[in-house]
Amino acid sequence: MIRFATLLLLCANLHAATPPVEAGAVNIETAATVYEAAAVRDQVRASLDSMPAKIRQMFAADSAAGLNAAQLDAVTAAAKRGFRIVVFEPSALAAFASNLDPATVKKSLAFLGSDLGQRMVAADVALARLDEKDIDKVMSGEIKLTSTPERDALTRKLEVETGATESAVEVYLRIGRALAVGTAIGSGMDPIAAGERASKAATSAEVQDLRKNLQEPLLRYLAYGYRDLSDADLVHLSEFLESPAGKRYVLAYNAAMSAGFDAMSQRCGEQIGESWRELANAQLPPPADAPTSLDSQVPPSQEH
Repeated sequence: MIRFATLLLLCANLHAATPPVEAGAVNIETAATVYEAAAVRDQVRASLDSMPAKIRQMFAADSAAGLNAAQLDAVTAAAKRGFRIVVFEPSALAAFASNLDPATVKKSLAFLGSDLGQRMVAADVALARLDEKDIDKVMSGEIKLTSTPERDALTRKLEVETGATESAVEVYLRIGRALAVGTAIGSGMDPIAAGERASKAATSAEVQDLRKNLQEPLLRYLAYGYRDLSDADLVHLSEFLESPAGKRYVLAYNAAMSAGFDAMSQRCGEQIGESWRELANAQLPPPADAPTSLDSQVPPSQEH
């Protein structure tokens, strides 16, 4: 499903812990078979190259923070270290596994292995690899598709069934909170207070506006991604998503995306905090009683 790629449209928990295992959950190895069948790794990797620039933009846009060039460079460097597939996958797979059950795994693998499932996955990967300029054109409506009222209705149905907009809003908010918590940890500050401040900063009105502003662009994005699937294909895809297994698959997929991006964001935030603390310490004047470089040298006549 097209979910993580919504991050391309945009510019937690205290720790990225393994989610509690629910009744009927499967092990990591079993969850990984579904993960591989859905080509999640390929899709997520395609979204990560753009993240350092986007995270830098998020921090640079906060004029009240007054960050200098060195601090922003530290943000970019931290994002390059934090937003990596090796950071994403442990938490994502744990969340995926904890939200799946054996019946869902069996039916999901059957769907993903079918002709329609394979074409859907190929469309997801192709969309994830789309150039950002083209993504902007799709989302803004500059790239238009020939459609019908019936096709539009099918696309809107898929948007609801996949939880595309809700997932995008959730991931965006979790990234902001995880960055705040991670930065606090790296800076030696109170992460709980930072998390609470970040949560309060996103008012219900702002969340509603974000949801409203994302829905139409996401519908265009979804329509473009599945443009080569027929109306009949979309009907069959919808039938899977409406089934008990399909609903649980979507739940598990969205939980995996949230957990994975949460983990990467917190790792990034921690490294930002550490870097900023190092920069601040480097700019502090030495203590009044600290020896100067000349004072610290031993005169040659006193050497032993």
